[in-house]
Amino acid sequence: MDALLTEALNVLRRTGLDAVLILAGAAVLGGLVYGAVHRGLRALTRGLEGTLPLRGALLRWTHGPLRVLAPVACVYLALPAVRASFSDTTQAVLDNGLQGLFVVGVAWALIAVLYAVEEAVSERYKTDVPDNLEARKIITQTRILRRIAATAIVVIAGGIVLMQYDPLRELGTGILASAGIVGIVVGVAAQRTLSDLIAGIQIALTQPIRVEDVVIVEGEFGWIEEITLTYVVVRVWDRRRIVLPITHFLEQPFQNWTRTSADLIGTVFLYLDYTVPVEELRDELRRIVEASEHWDGDVVGLQMTDASERTVTLRATASAEDASTLWSLRCEIRERLVAYIREHHPDALPALRTRLDGPGEGERPARGGDA
Repeated sequence: MDALLTEALNVLRRTGLDAVLILAGAAVLGGLVYGAVHRGLRALTRGLEGTLPLRGALLRWTHGPLRVLAPVACVYLALPAVRASFSDTTQAVLDNGLQGLFVVGVAWALIAVLYAVEEAVSERYKTDVPDNLEARKIITQTRILRRIAATAIVVIAGGIVLMQYDPLRELGTGILASAGIVGIVVGVAAQRTLSDLIAGIQIALTQPIRVEDVVIVEGEFGWIEEITLTYVVVRVWDRRRIVLPITHFLEQPFQNWTRTSADLIGTVFLYLDYTVPVEELRDELRRIVEASEHWDGDVVGLQMTDASERTVTLRATASAEDASTLWSLRCEIRERLVAYIREHHPDALPALRTRLDGPGEGERPARGGDA
C-alpha cells in the first residue's frame, strides 16, 4: 500500500497535478474558513439589526466579495510552496491572474462597504417623517459621495489590473506619450463627463437640491427622486419621471419649495361678487382649517387682494407640514368655502348685472298712429 501511494505521489509530481490539487485545496479551505466565520458573525449579530444597522449591512453587502477574496488569498499564499512545479510562463499567468482577481475583489469589497454605509445612513435618517430636512441633506450627500467614491475605485482598480499585463502597459504608455490628436479627442470627450462630475460634487457640498425636495422645474411640480453623478430624476405628481442633466440645477433657475424647511403656505383664490360678507367667510375659513387633519396649526388667513369692475378677489392662506398635505388642504378649503357660499350666500357668487333704464321724464313711447 505504501509503495502504491508513493508511486501515485510520484506520478502527481511528474504531471504537476500535485500542485494543482494543493492550490485547489487552498481555495476550498479559504471558502470553508470564510463560510464558518461569516455564519458565526451572522449568529452574533442576529436580532441586533435595529440597534447596529451598519454591522448588519456590512455583513450583507460584503458577503459576495469576501467569498471570492478568501479563496484567492489562500491560493496566493499557497503558491510559493508549489511554484517550482510550474514553468516560468505558467507562474507569470498565475501571478497576474491572482493579483488581478485580488484587486477586483478588494475593489468590489470597498464598493460594498460604501453601499453598506449608505444603507445604514438611510436606516438612521428617515425621510418619511414630517421634519426630515436634516435627513434629506445627509442622505443626498451620502449618495453622491458614494457614487463618486465608487467611480474612483473602479477607475483605479481597472488601471491596476491593466498594468499587470505588459502589452496593455505598453499600449497605455504609447497613448500617453503620443498625446497629439488622440489627447485632444479624449480631452473633448471627457470634458462633459468631468463637468457633470464637478457639478455632482458641487451639489453634494452646496445642496441646492436634496432627495425628496419639492421642486418646480420645466414647468412641472414634483419631487427629487434620485441624484446621480450625471442626471437627476424628478418624480412628477402624476407619476411621470423627468430626467434632467445634473448641470441643469446649477445653470438654470428652478423653484425649490423645501430648501430650508418642509412646511409650506398655500393659497386659494375665490372670485366673488361685491356683496360677499368677508368677515363671515374669514370665520368660516378658520372653522374649516381647525377641523381639518391637514392643517399644521400655524398659518390661516383671508384677505381681499383685488377688485375688478365685476368681482372681488379673496385669497385664503393656510399652512401644512409638507407639499402633499398642503395640496389636500387647499382642495379641502376650496371645496368647503364654495359649498358654504353656495348654500348661505348664493347672491355672492359672480353675477353679471344689467341695468335697464325706462323713458325719461316728459317722454312717452311713440304710438303707431303718431307721425
